[in-house]
Amino acid sequence: MCTGKCSKCIGRLLLPLGLCAIIANILLYFPNGEVLDAAKITDFVWYFHGILGAGLIVYLPAFLMLGAGGDGCCANRCGMLLSMLLSAMGFFGAVYCMIMSSLGLEQGPLCDTGDGDYVYPFRNQTLEESYLFNQTTWDICKKPKNVVLWNVTLFSILLVIGALEAVLCLIQVLNGLCGCLCGTCKRQRQVSVEQ
Repeated sequence: MCTGKCSKCIGRLLLPLGLCAIIANILLYFPNGEVLDAAKITDFVWYFHGILGAGLIVYLPAFLMLGAGGDGCCANRCGMLLSMLLSAMGFFGAVYCMIMSSLGLEQGPLCDTGDGDYVYPFRNQTLEESYLFNQTTWDICKKPKNVVLWNVTLFSILLVIGALEAVLCLIQVLNGLCGCLCGTCKRQRQVSVEQ
């Protein structure tokens, strides 16, 4: 497959993933669809890992990849080099999203356990006693309703999106390296036509 076509394909896959990451991160600001004070929202939402890491940072290489193909050809070597460098940046943005999502899942949500104070009831649990594997403990959070399910679902979505984006960006780094070193398909076609 031509490196330009591969770039376009990866770019087309990254755009909806980035949009989903941004939406998932925004939804984390509204636990169970409720509008709360900023002090009552889980800390790891404020790191913008879905909006910035898996969203905007990944959009930069995605848009460049879409332009790298140029009617089925591989564009030029400089374009592929730039695509490779921006894809490496996108890879680190996606990994940042994965790390923050994992930490958000590990810590658990900020919630009211019934006494009116918002605390992290699942913080500092070991893997064996983790709330992730014991859904009966989720009832400890009274407000906002279903906040544990909300956070687990959205942080898990962000974790999966980050992993997919990291793989795609890594593939593009290798694809960009091939395009930069080997040149374009257009030149190869011209040489074969002349012979």
